[in-house]
Amino acid sequence: MTSLPGDSDNAGSTPEPQPIVCARCGVTSESPPLTWTCSVENGARRYFCGNCARANLRAIEGRLDSAWW
Repeated sequence: MTSLPGDSDNAGSTPEPQPIVCARCGVTSESPPLTWTCSVENGARRYFCGNCARANLRAIEGRLDSAWW
């Protein structure tokens, strides 16, 4: 299938990767390190840095949404 001029198919370019941001403290990383935790809350992915994950380990294991921490 061909695209019309002006269509938004990005002409084959790949989007630039966005840095990962801790949903709790705001620290950033280019890619999630092994010590970070990923949580899906209300259908959205949320990443937590190693420090925030360790500080809230019981709440994470109890599957509480981060709003309750």
